[in-house]
Amino acid sequence: MLTLYFSPGAASLCVHHLLIELGVEHRLQRVDTSQGEQKAEAYLKLNPGGVVPTLLVDDVPMVESAAMLMWLAANDTQRRFAPAAGSAEERLYLSWFLLLANGLQPAFRHWFYPQEAAGEAAQASAKECARERIEKLFQRIDTQLASTAAYLCGAQPLAVDFFLFMLMRWSRNMPRPATSWPACAAFVARMKARPSFTELYAREGLTEWA
Repeated sequence: MLTLYFSPGAASLCVHHLLIELGVEHRLQRVDTSQGEQKAEAYLKLNPGGVVPTLLVDDVPMVESAAMLMWLAANDTQRRFAPAAGSAEERLYLSWFLLLANGLQPAFRHWFYPQEAAGEAAQASAKECARERIEKLFQRIDTQLASTAAYLCGAQPLAVDFFLFMLMRWSRNMPRPATSWPACAAFVARMKARPSFTELYAREGLTEWA
């Protein structure tokens, strides 16, 4: 049995989404980040970084959303959301996963928590730098999505697309959200049309960006 420690709308969202798609048996354990539960001693024993998500696999904790997505997709016997090993599609898939995890996700951290990157006195400039970085990456992603006319790596969604979808959702209240770019907006619409999205929102009690 898998146990996902999650907080609604947080970085756990993409993992929860893929678990629903895969139909994998799992248990949800909510972490109330508004009350600082992610910093509690018991949780820090599972995830020393004090962030969500954490995925318990045979009672052993796993951290990092991107790693969880890759692991879930690779261990699906039908490999519905993972490319063929050694294929050109796999190279593209891995490249985009790392770009999103190392480039886009940290930029969002700086947008939401600019004081962490620059201190209280320089929050405005840190936030502006993060916004510029996010928008440049969305332009690059839009170009890629336009070239495939569907998902990041081709005509079918892969685990990396669930990661991207979550990050796009995070931009919904920014001056220029992801849906400002046409191919990104079409991608969002395709992902929202999946029955798993409705189930995900019902489970997490989310209503915005529906």
